[in-house]
Amino acid sequence: EAVKEVLQSSQTKQRKFVESVELQISLKNYDPQKDKRFSGTVRLKSLPRPKFSVCVLGDQQHCDEAKAAELPHMDIEALKKLNKNKKMVKKLAKK
Repeated sequence: EAVKEVLQSSQTKQRKFVESVELQISLKNYDPQKDKRFSGTVRLKSLPRPKFSVCVLGDQQHCDEAKAAELPHMDIEALKKLNKNKKMVKKLAKK
């Protein structure tokens, strides 16, 4: 309902820039470490940015697939090491 209201108001009041909508969903009583229920892929109609960059974060299988597609990737161990170094986290986020 709230998303519909935002979309309707964006159509009535014209802006001179491209508007975007950010959606955050919070799940109560859900532990992502225990419950690995959510997994999937979403294909976007258009690219959000022309120079969009991707880094695959996953286990060995996902890293192998990323390497085959020539995409930057990090495994779980590298991600744990990276989590301790805040400078490297910011550097990765800027890419």
